[in-house]
Amino acid sequence: ERLMKEWVSPVYAFFDPTPRITEVGGRRAHEFKCRAKGCKATIRRFLDKKDARSTGNMHKHVKSCWGEDTLNAADSAKDANEVRTKIVGGILKNGSIMASFERKGKGKVTYSHRQHTHGETRAEIVRWISESLRLFEIVKDRGFQLLMKTGRPEYYIPSPSTISRDVRLVFARTHQRVAKMLQEYDGKINFTTDAWSSPNHRAFVAFSVHLEHNGIPLSLPLDIIEVAKVRNLP
Repeated sequence: ERLMKEWVSPVYAFFDPTPRITEVGGRRAHEFKCRAKGCKATIRRFLDKKDARSTGNMHKHVKSCWGEDTLNAADSAKDANEVRTKIVGGILKNGSIMASFERKGKGKVTYSHRQHTHGETRAEIVRWISESLRLFEIVKDRGFQLLMKTGRPEYYIPSPSTISRDVRLVFARTHQRVAKMLQEYDGKINFTTDAWSSPNHRAFVAFSVHLEHNGIPLSLPLDIIEVAKVRNLP
């Protein structure tokens, strides 16, 4: 508790307020656990070193985990308490500062006051293109460009070829993630299939999987293939 009174640097707000006291090779240390959702990282600081109060490694982790914009905003705050209530608290409640908007159930969409970075713009466009089934070329549309660049003509919009590469990359990583999840799943997995013919008489078969993940029922389409030849059974 005596040491904790000296931890007033804003960077402490990104870690659990009470560190874990551990011993490694006969040396006592504090382990600070990151508060970001899904992050399991801890920063270890040995108490017998001259830089026992150094926050250098904590700053490095916050920059990579929470983002440089978040760290800069924290550094301009008065102390750790202000960061903990006004910055970290808001992010943990509303999601990562990297997300420009979120939808809670069927509620109202809320928007960020901060302009997207280049990486965030690419990620949001991939999401929009995929969810709304838009063509990659739509980013070159005159109306879209007008809406995006009016008032901020320098705003970055990726090219159709960049979007195409990003979509393929996201698909590949999602494919790997789903495969890993199914292979390591400890429980029953149900598979379903369905077949149909399109209006132009082309036959297709779809495969999907159904399971419970973290208490939430999931239904994921695995593949849709065209049937090369259809046989009518007698």
